[in-house]
Amino acid sequence: MSDVYARLSERGIVLPSIAPVSGNYIPWRFAGSLLFISGQIPRIDGVEHFVGVVGRNISPEEAYQAARLCALNIVARVNAALEGDLERVLACVQLRGFVNAPSDFKGHPAVVDGASDLIVEVFEEKGRHVRTALGAGSLPRGSSVEVDAVFEVTTKS
Repeated sequence: MSDVYARLSERGIVLPSIAPVSGNYIPWRFAGSLLFISGQIPRIDGVEHFVGVVGRNISPEEAYQAARLCALNIVARVNAALEGDLERVLACVQLRGFVNAPSDFKGHPAVVDGASDLIVEVFEEKGRHVRTALGAGSLPRGSSVEVDAVFEVTTKS
């Protein structure tokens, strides 16, 4: 068993099944050694979770869990893009987290930490990344959080 999959197993983390995209876009794209993953919302088996506005009907702690779930979906997309070989990940280059929150909410970084923490937990040092945490007036399907990512990967030989 590879190191990444061993870490997933040790932590009881199961990659979710991924739903087909719901619009006119693709779930990932390679550009040289970079793998771009489209924005992921907190969805499990096609069902949205943590729907609402952070700081109103979703607590910051729940939003942290929502961001973690977004990151789990990102890892599942990376796994699919790399045909089941997460050992090809050299680095998580960037995460961008969008938080559905009112204009006076100030805790965006703490929410997006949920995604960052999961990526580092899975990929360890290779998971350390640059990041942007943004507020949004609304997100797709009423989601509280959406996260996208860029990874550097080895090319398939």
